[in-house]
Amino acid sequence: MGKIKTHKASAKRFSLTATGKVKMNHSGHRHKLGKKDMKRKRHLRTGTVMNEALAQNVRRMISK
Repeated sequence: MGKIKTHKASAKRFSLTATGKVKMNHSGHRHKLGKKDMKRKRHLRTGTVMNEALAQNVRRMISK
């Protein structure tokens, strides 16, 4: 059985913390920013931690 390859698109979008949680950025902060208010854009700038149900799949894809 061969090695598990890293899913490169996922590896570029997600990273792991020291405790194994998955860090990610919010979506919706690339274009059409003129119609979004400053508070919404400010909160979209910050990163967040993915919930555990989805994080298991991402950990398997980035294989760390």
